[in-house]
Amino acid sequence: MTTTAITNIGSLVTNDPAAGDGSPLGLVQDAAVVIDGDKVAWVGPAAKAPAADEVFDAQGRAVIPGFVDSHSHLVFAGDRTQEFNARMSGRAYSAGGIRTTVAATRAATDAELEANLVRHLDEARRQGTTTFETKSGYGLTVADEARALRIAAAHTEEVTYLGAHIVSPDFAEDPAGYVDLVTGEMLAACAPYARWVDVFCEKGAFDGDQARAILTAGAAAGLIPRVHANQLSYGPGVQLAVELEAASADHCTHLTDADVDALAQAADTTVATLLPGAEFSTRAQWPDARRLIDAGATVALSTDCNPGSSYTSSMPFCIALAVRDMRMTPDEALWAATAGGARALRRTDIGVVAPGARADLALLDAPSHVHLAYRPGVPLVSGVWQRGRRAC
Repeated sequence: MTTTAITNIGSLVTNDPAAGDGSPLGLVQDAAVVIDGDKVAWVGPAAKAPAADEVFDAQGRAVIPGFVDSHSHLVFAGDRTQEFNARMSGRAYSAGGIRTTVAATRAATDAELEANLVRHLDEARRQGTTTFETKSGYGLTVADEARALRIAAAHTEEVTYLGAHIVSPDFAEDPAGYVDLVTGEMLAACAPYARWVDVFCEKGAFDGDQARAILTAGAAAGLIPRVHANQLSYGPGVQLAVELEAASADHCTHLTDADVDALAQAADTTVATLLPGAEFSTRAQWPDARRLIDAGATVALSTDCNPGSSYTSSMPFCIALAVRDMRMTPDEALWAATAGGARALRRTDIGVVAPGARADLALLDAPSHVHLAYRPGVPLVSGVWQRGRRAC
């Protein structure tokens, strides 16, 4: 098996405090990383790096763990440019726009859905993302939800069943009947392709009781809960996520003190995943990351890439937003976009550069990770290793 040494790294983020300067980022200056197969074999000062079959000279640039995008909606068809244009012209965002994508997705072929998914995955990878979670939720029939998950599962192991995105237009007059479908026949068809179960717990989507029934049924089928929680208004989503030991409560925009306390107390179980692309694209209130971090909650950052409310696949862009508008430091934002995302997926093999971890790395055309926020909009990722192989 061929080994590769990435050497002459100016600043290496390991997310392993013991490996570097003792900070959460575990910074190592003048560093090297040795890759053996798909794993990291060695990390440390470049002067002490063991010999390897191949050597890549980083030329003093920074290296970080590959980004972990723990919340996206990439199996879809169609375009919602007109909706975005109207919203930027003053129309408020609501959950109902999803129906437009549902219609387009149902009409698309499997090949068209897969090609669109692959295009977005490649786009994200070029920007440093090496782990992708993605969801169903734009089919809302048994057959369409199952095929979305089947297509997604061919490209990532982090697949989420989101039949409970909104009530299907087919059940507009019978939301209880749709909950029965989501927790019954649809769940049975979808569970074999998924690891997670999710629900949009929000006004215009599913209330607390409906969300509890859906998540409980998913857990009984072997799926781990996640929750779209408190995005558009105050509600029961965060408390439900903590109660059911969901891996993440996502959005967390409208939080009471009790919600913040609950997330802090559940910091080892339920991650608060913040999605600033959604607030940027809807001109909504920003999540208060500072409040969550200071309370002791575990915070992740993700893109929420979807065609309606956050059509970005760029984790660097989300980092810049989090630093500028959510009161995170550059260090906190990078940790949240890497190690935080790994926590939200309950993974220990990604989001970190340490011996035994998956060799997922991003090379920045900059001397420090701080440039991700310092130079917003600039394509700083100049190289990506995924599972030990140079991906771009």
